[in-house]
Amino acid sequence: MILTPIYSLRSQFLLLSVVFRRSLHRKKWFPKFLFYWKFCRRGSHSLELSMRLMQLILSKLPLDIINTEYPLELSKMVAAMARQFAVLHTALKFEALRLLSAILSSKYAAPLHDALRSVSNDSWATYMRIGIVAVLQDRVAPSDKLQALILAESMMSLLGEGWLIDQKNVPDVQNPLPVDRCLLLVLESSRVEVAVLLNDIAYLKYEASKSSSTTAETILLRQRDLAIAFSLIEKIIKVISNGCGEGGGPISESTLTKVITQLNETTDVVLEFLQDAKEHGKRKGDDLLASVRIIGSYLAEAPSACKEKVRELLPYILSIEGEEEQRPFYSVRFLLPMLCQITMKSQGCKVLASVGGHKAVVECLVKLIDANSPMMDDDATIFLACDTIMNFLLKREEIGVQLDASSSAHLLRALASWADDTDDPSIIMMASSICSLIFDSTSEEVILKQPGFENHTLSGLSRLIARSLATCGQEMSADAKAEIDLHEIVTAGYARWAPRFPHIKQAVER
Repeated sequence: MILTPIYSLRSQFLLLSVVFRRSLHRKKWFPKFLFYWKFCRRGSHSLELSMRLMQLILSKLPLDIINTEYPLELSKMVAAMARQFAVLHTALKFEALRLLSAILSSKYAAPLHDALRSVSNDSWATYMRIGIVAVLQDRVAPSDKLQALILAESMMSLLGEGWLIDQKNVPDVQNPLPVDRCLLLVLESSRVEVAVLLNDIAYLKYEASKSSSTTAETILLRQRDLAIAFSLIEKIIKVISNGCGEGGGPISESTLTKVITQLNETTDVVLEFLQDAKEHGKRKGDDLLASVRIIGSYLAEAPSACKEKVRELLPYILSIEGEEEQRPFYSVRFLLPMLCQITMKSQGCKVLASVGGHKAVVECLVKLIDANSPMMDDDATIFLACDTIMNFLLKREEIGVQLDASSSAHLLRALASWADDTDDPSIIMMASSICSLIFDSTSEEVILKQPGFENHTLSGLSRLIARSLATCGQEMSADAKAEIDLHEIVTAGYARWAPRFPHIKQAVER
């Protein structure tokens, strides 16, 4: 083994830099650079040169090429740089931060992420957490804190939310981090970012001069940074909803209290932003839609948080559209976890019906289960919408609100088509249960008068009910027993409404 002197490394880095600047074939020099990186020592001048050269490479070579052709070599360099990021106490720490943030947050980083997940020694992930904590708890420039948040978001996307509260230690760091330190720092920094960014965006949208192109560019930059902060908060919500992360220890009660307090404050700020947008007559924008998403994520876990404000703004929130949307859809979809929770009680159903939200959920479900929908396989979201509608239909007599004939016919068509081409018992039973509840308040004659409701749809509904009742009569498997409540809805409902649906009755008795 040949030991390479530091001064020799420095010379070679300088030579590589000159050659790289002039070479028409820069890609061939990249593996050599990655090889030399492992010889860099903490605090050495060669380390500084290597970082400068890496910055040069990133400015000259597209990241998609680097990630595609050298993911393994790049993963080794990232792992080595993570340690330097953790242990350095000089300006090089921030050079490492910017490089790591740029590399790991790239939209082309999937091959690198796969390579890093397969690294046998995962201490690099602990070094990343130590470095991020050091930046966030220090008095540093806002831009550096933002880079640390971007890096934290990339790490959680790469390794899962449990990374945030992982308890692993490394031998060359004297004082191990408390399990909740990174969690609390990332949340506090994200909360501050959200408050500042939403305030800036509101000012730029509603008060600043609209004539300047700089204003539009600044808004886009603020929205990009807001997306990072929102993503981090959403991941933290997942952490606390699980109580602990993968590989992480449980979160203490005192930490949970601190987290919930900060999340409540953030929810208040986001709702104020939406209130401001409502007052200015704005309901279209990706920043508005992202705000709905973060509210929906948190209120699914804490449905009573900001209860009065949410109820006041609910009609507006359900009307929000993304920039590319022609009609509201994602706003309803993002709220489904919360809506499913609140409609488990009659009061929640009343609130939803009072703003026409039950119709919005119907339209959302119809779009989700459409044969051409890209979300056709999103079972979790589809069944959330189904459960919300079921909750409403089961309490419609109690709250004195029915689903109108037009919405009923629209939903029946969609459910018949959704269930017609599947043998999945959960889909068959869910679709037939909702249909049975709708049939309770209408008749075949009324339904057939609805525009677009044709005989072939009625035939599809007949097949659906016949299949579900046939399943009810069979000896149930362990999986089917989980659907016993749905079986009871269909069988009990059929006894009530069958005389009003002669075609369905005929198909069942055939």
